[in-house]
Amino acid sequence: MKKSNNRRVWWALTPVALSLSLTACGGGSNNDAQNTAATLAAIAAINAANQPAPAAPDTGCLIPSGGSSVVVGSGDAGDPAAPEPASGYVPGHKLVYAKNYMVVANHPLATRAGCDILKAGGSAVDAAVAVQAVLGLVEPQSSGLGGGAFMLYYDAATKKVQAYDGRETAPAAANENYLRYIDPTGADTTAPKPGGARASGRSIGTPGAVRMLDIAYQDHGKLPWKDLFGYGITLASDGFSIGGRMAAAISSSATSLKRDAEATAYFLNADGSPKALGTKLKNPAYAKTLNAIATQGASAFYTGDIAQGIVDKIGITTAANDGSAITPGMTTMADLANYKAKRRDPVCGTYRDYYVCSMSPPSSGGIAVVASLGILETFNLGLYKPTAIDIEGGRPTVMGVHLVSEAERLAYADRDKYVADTDFVPLPGGSVDTMINKPYLQSRASLISLTKSMGVAQAGNLGSVPLGIDKTEEHGTTHFTIVDKQGNVVSMTTTVESTLGSYHMTQGFMLNNQLTDFASNPDDTSVTPSVKVANRVAPGKRPRSTMAPTLVFRKNADGSMGEFVMGTGSPGGGTIIQYVVKTLVGALDWGLDAQQATSLVDFGASNSVNTNVGGEHPNVDTSNSGNNDALITGLRALGHTVVTSAQSSGISTIIRTNVGGKPVLSGGADPRREGIVLGDTFTP
Repeated sequence: MKKSNNRRVWWALTPVALSLSLTACGGGSNNDAQNTAATLAAIAAINAANQPAPAAPDTGCLIPSGGSSVVVGSGDAGDPAAPEPASGYVPGHKLVYAKNYMVVANHPLATRAGCDILKAGGSAVDAAVAVQAVLGLVEPQSSGLGGGAFMLYYDAATKKVQAYDGRETAPAAANENYLRYIDPTGADTTAPKPGGARASGRSIGTPGAVRMLDIAYQDHGKLPWKDLFGYGITLASDGFSIGGRMAAAISSSATSLKRDAEATAYFLNADGSPKALGTKLKNPAYAKTLNAIATQGASAFYTGDIAQGIVDKIGITTAANDGSAITPGMTTMADLANYKAKRRDPVCGTYRDYYVCSMSPPSSGGIAVVASLGILETFNLGLYKPTAIDIEGGRPTVMGVHLVSEAERLAYADRDKYVADTDFVPLPGGSVDTMINKPYLQSRASLISLTKSMGVAQAGNLGSVPLGIDKTEEHGTTHFTIVDKQGNVVSMTTTVESTLGSYHMTQGFMLNNQLTDFASNPDDTSVTPSVKVANRVAPGKRPRSTMAPTLVFRKNADGSMGEFVMGTGSPGGGTIIQYVVKTLVGALDWGLDAQQATSLVDFGASNSVNTNVGGEHPNVDTSNSGNNDALITGLRALGHTVVTSAQSSGISTIIRTNVGGKPVLSGGADPRREGIVLGDTFTP
C-alpha cells in the first residue's frame, strides 16, 4: 500500500516540479534535457487525460437575445428590464427550462436579484430576501418593506413544508370601531378622513414582511444576511427606470400621493405631474433603509430610527399639499417592537394523484384552494380540457369553466362565513379538517348542476360561528416562486394591499393599507339579532387575506407527500383563489406546461352571480358584447352572468418535469405583468 500511495503522489507532480527532481538526480546533457522534455510532455498528457474535465461555467441568470446573452438590468438591447408600457397581456411567452435552480418574479430586476443569489450558492430563502428587497423598490405599487407577506417553504432534506405568516397586525390601541369612527370609543362617530380609512393612518397595519423573512432566514438561510441586499442597494443608489405598471400606478394615484410630502418629492415632478414611463429614479432613502437592515439585522426595522419614522408617518394629521385633515393611526413604537412573525402549519390535502399545500389562516386562500380542488375531485375534469391548445393555453371549454366556477362559489361561501385570524376566531370544529375533509367536500360537490349555475352558494352548516364577510379587492400584491440548487422551494405572496398602499411614504418605502381587509362594521345586521363578524378589528389581530402561495407534490401510495412537482401563486385580491385554482387545474388535470397554465385565460367565480372570463386574453373575443365567443355564450346559456373585464393576475409557476430522462425545472411568468423566468437555463 505504501508503494501505491507513493506512485499516486509521483504522478501528481507538476511538470515543473518533476523537472527539478530529475535535475537533482544528476541529469544535465543535451540528450538528457531532450529526454526530460519528452518525459515531461508525456506525463503532462497522461495527467491531463486522467484529470476530471473542468466543470462547465454556470452561465445562469442570463437571457438569450439574438444568439448572445443579455444581463438583466444592463440596459443592453434585449434587456427585459427596459421600461415598457403596462401591457394588459403580452402574447408569446415561452416555457423556460433550467437544470438546477430557477426564479419567477413579477419584475425582471427582482428576478435577477434572486437568481444571482441562487447562482452564488444561496438558498431559496436567501433569494427570497433579495427578491423582496428589490420588489419594494421597483414595484412599490404592489409590495414592499412596509407591507406583509405569506411564504410556503419546502425543505428538500427533511421533506417538510413550513408556512410563514408575516401578515400585518392592528395596533394595541385599536378596537372594533377603529376603521369606522375617528374616535373608536364612539364619542365622535365621524368617519376617518380623507374619504374613509384607506388613505388615513387607520388603514396602516404593523408591517410584517421583514420580520417574516428574518425568521425564515434563521431557519433556512445560507449566505450572510448582509450580502442579500447588495443589488437592491445598488439599484436604489444608482437608479432604475420606471416600468409600465409603476408609471400607471403613479399616474392614477397622483392626487392621493400629493397629500404626503415624501411621496410627492419621489413620485411627482416639480410641477406636480406624475413621473413618466422610463424616468430614471433614484431612492437614496430606500438604500439607507436597506443598508440598516443588512448591517444591523431585521430588528433595525422594528426599533430605532426606522420604527420611529414609521410611527411618525402613521400619526400625521394634515395633508402636505393643502393642509386638509388626515385621521392619524394609533400605532406606537411598542407595536413595532412587539410584532411577531409566525411559523404555522400549512393547509394540506390530496387531489387525485397529488398532495397540495397552501397557506393557513389568517389567509383564507389556502383553505379555499384546497376546498375547491376537493370539490372538483368528484368530476372528471380531464374530459373538459381546453381546445386548440397553443402557447397561450388554448380555449377553455364551457363545462370546464362551469365546474371550476361552481366549486369556487361553494368554497368562497364557506370561506366568507367561517375564516378569520384563528388566533382570535377558531375554525369550525377547531380544525381546518372540518372544512376540507373528503366527505364534506363530496357533499358540497353534490350541489353542483351540470345544466345550470347556482348563482350564489350557501355556506355549509358547520356550526354556529360569527359571519366574517369581506369583499375588499387588493391590487397592491405580487408573487414569486423559487427553487434552489438543493431542491428547496419558496412560494411567497407579498403585498401592500391596494395600489401604493395607504399613500403614506417613509424612508423610501410605502406603508400598507392592509387593515382595510378587516370588516369596517363589526356587526352583521343581515341577521336578527345581529352578530359580531369574525373578521372585525381587534388589537394585535391580523386581517383575513386571500393570498394562497401553493406547493404541489406527488402523492405516495399511502396518501402521504412525495416528491416536489409544482409551485405557484398570484396576486389579485379576492380573485387570487381563482387564479391559483385555474393554474393548478390547467397543469394537473389538463396537462398544460408551466407557461401554458400560467398564461391560460383567467376564469372563475367568487360567491356571486358573476363569473369572470379575462377579456384581456387573445383567446377571448369580447367584441359584440361577447356574443361571438362560444365560451361566453355557452356560460350564459347555463345561467352565468359573464364579466369580461381584464384580469390582473401575476402568476409565477415552476414545475419539475423531465427532459431526456433527467429531472429539470420549467417555469412560466404571467403575460399580464412584467415578470420573467431566470435560472441556469438551457434549450432542450
